Amino acid sequence: MRSSLFVSFFILHILILSCILLTPTLSSDGDGDDDGDLVDQICRKTPFYDLCSSILHSNPLAPKSDPKGMALIMVNNIQENATDTLSYIEELIKQTSDEQLEQQLDFCAESYIPIVKYILPQAADAISQGRFGFASYCIVDAQKEVNACDKKFSGSSQAPLSDRNGIMQKLVDVAAAIVKLLLNG
Repeated sequence: MRSSLFVSFFILHILILSCILLTPTLSSDGDGDDDGDLVDQICRKTPFYDLCSSILHSNPLAPKSDPKGMALIMVNNIQENATDTLSYIEELIKQTSDEQLEQQLDFCAESYIPIVKYILPQAADAISQGRFGFASYCIVDAQKEVNACDKKFSGSSQAPLSDRNGIMQKLVDVAAAIVKLLLNG
């Protein structure tokens, strides 16, 4: 009786140990490569592969097997950048004594406020609800607002937002491409 109990315990121990040792191998070989491939496939269909791949691969919450989730991550990333840019604009307005620059910055703040408060939250909601056409419309609208801000500085020697607007344009282009893929099925 004692020897059969020992054998049963030994076999159980071997099974548990096998499960522990094999589980990481199965999950990293099975899921990881396939997920990365889908992210890569989708990002290759965007105008800025490296930016897309970097954002999606670096986000630990990224549902790397779900294009809709990837689109949401991109829109949320745009939202973070737009919010940060709006804060930056507000700081520049406080610091400037140049009246023309202040007017340009005020215009840009008024362009970024709807992006942050309305346009991107509506885009995220539309993606979540599977309304990809409306999401695409919202993303294009955000792009128009960023372009309008950028144009306020055309011909000006001071363009304090050109780098930030450039990043926003790239992020919007990536999100638009992913949403277009969802829209086309």
